[in-house]
Amino acid sequence: MSPSFEMRYEWSTLPWKRIEVKVFKLQRRIYRASRRRQVKLVHKLQRLLVKSWYGRLLAVRRVTQDNRGKRTAGIDGIKHLTPPQRIQLSISLSQFSRPLPLRRIWIPKPGKSEKRPLSIPVMRDRATQALIKLALEPQWEAKLDPNMYGFRPGRSCQDAMSAIFRTIFRQPKYVLNVDIRGCFDNISHAAILKKCRAPNWMKKLIKGWLECGVFDNGLHPTERGSPQGGVISPLLALIALQGLERHIKRLGTYTYPIYVVSYADDMVILARRETDIYRAQAALEKWLHKIGLELNPQKTTRCHTLHGENPGFEFLGFQVRQYPVGKYRAKRGFKTLISPSADSVKRHLTRLRQTIYQHRGATQQTLIDRLNPIIRGWSQYYRSVSSYKTFVNVSSILFWQLMSWANHRHPELNRHQTVSRYWLVNRGGGWVFKSKDGPRLQYHRYTRQRLHIKVKGKRSPFDGDWLYWGTRLRSYPGVSPLMSFLLRTQEGKCKQCGLNFLPDSLMEIHHLDGNRDNNRRENLALLHRHCHDQAHAASDLSTTTGTRDNEPR
Repeated sequence: MSPSFEMRYEWSTLPWKRIEVKVFKLQRRIYRASRRRQVKLVHKLQRLLVKSWYGRLLAVRRVTQDNRGKRTAGIDGIKHLTPPQRIQLSISLSQFSRPLPLRRIWIPKPGKSEKRPLSIPVMRDRATQALIKLALEPQWEAKLDPNMYGFRPGRSCQDAMSAIFRTIFRQPKYVLNVDIRGCFDNISHAAILKKCRAPNWMKKLIKGWLECGVFDNGLHPTERGSPQGGVISPLLALIALQGLERHIKRLGTYTYPIYVVSYADDMVILARRETDIYRAQAALEKWLHKIGLELNPQKTTRCHTLHGENPGFEFLGFQVRQYPVGKYRAKRGFKTLISPSADSVKRHLTRLRQTIYQHRGATQQTLIDRLNPIIRGWSQYYRSVSSYKTFVNVSSILFWQLMSWANHRHPELNRHQTVSRYWLVNRGGGWVFKSKDGPRLQYHRYTRQRLHIKVKGKRSPFDGDWLYWGTRLRSYPGVSPLMSFLLRTQEGKCKQCGLNFLPDSLMEIHHLDGNRDNNRRENLALLHRHCHDQAHAASDLSTTTGTRDNEPR
């Protein structure tokens, strides 16, 4: 298309449904060609996708509308684009310019005093990275090891925990809990460029992003590492770590296999014999040295899931441990339990306490609105494991934190009067922290436990099996019961555009009549985030009674 023809459209009136369908069909062809190892065809299709007008439009929308970090500016200070500017950016992506240096910001690690560096590209470089990722991701989805779960569409932490459970529930294992020192900051650029198997023009772009430098009290060169904060950085890290699982599993035998489960740079190696763990660690150190990485000896630990002084291990916020039981309680003489780790519970309670303390002067309904997303997100993350006792204990502690909040507001009232003011008695449900007109507090114990079904090893959203992925999406860890109901009633499709939701789609709940207080299910619809933006932009502001919905995603 010529630019004059492209400018006839406004951003909101572009045929987005057709754009997404055409781009996905190209991605599916890349995925299938990669599975068949047709390298020339893969490169040809990648170039076709990168040069296409539809691909450029979709890349710009992902970084300017869908991305949760879209409001973070690079060194140029640009963090918002108007619809005409998005069109202009899409046109300019037909020519690739030299990347600008990154802006370094530091964010605290959860529960630690340390800080993690984020390197933010400018808006144009972000859009270019998103465009290249559209072409590069389906190629590598067909190649990545089956037990790599981090930063991949359709895979989650719960899939990794299910893989661990399947490995140990029949027989206890020795475990090597791996911690790679500064994985994203120390990966060799040469290793990434050698392993990415991209055409030369794409390698030049990737090399420019890796070596463009970073502003942090002056300009500093980036001689190694895949800077965290870029759109394509997680994919490049996965490419660098590809082949590690296959390399370690070769050390095992049919009788004594070795298993590897990884989530980005977090990894566990499991084996029946302790000698295999030592062999795997030595082989792992040599393999990592080739790509510029090394193990952290202070955090890399060895243990056993059942025996030893401190059996069990922590992984991704879960505690994995096996307990001996009598012969009449279990045929194998032990049981396997995966539960929330003590550190995760402590961090969560600290966050709840801080939130309550910060809202000492707020109304009860405001406090409930702040606490519910925190409680719901944490509970849904752990609902697929043995967490009922933890949920009950945390709910009890939260009750006394709220009682302290109520006593601070009304020190002149006795306990009976305080409870009568802020709690309602619910039949069969005990005391409910709720105002008369608003929703109740969603205690942890209200969360129903749901078994998570592990994703099949070689499955990918790019295979086009909508029945499989649509069914999985309804029970995805981050999907609330209300979203699951709407997915089921809408048959896994967006109410606005009619396209299927993908596992990595950002979904939001929309009130059809514009009234956020009307939460009847027939008034709710599940939309893509960008479709939700368009729905609110198209509505008449004079007749809208509410603002943008803030339902948990």
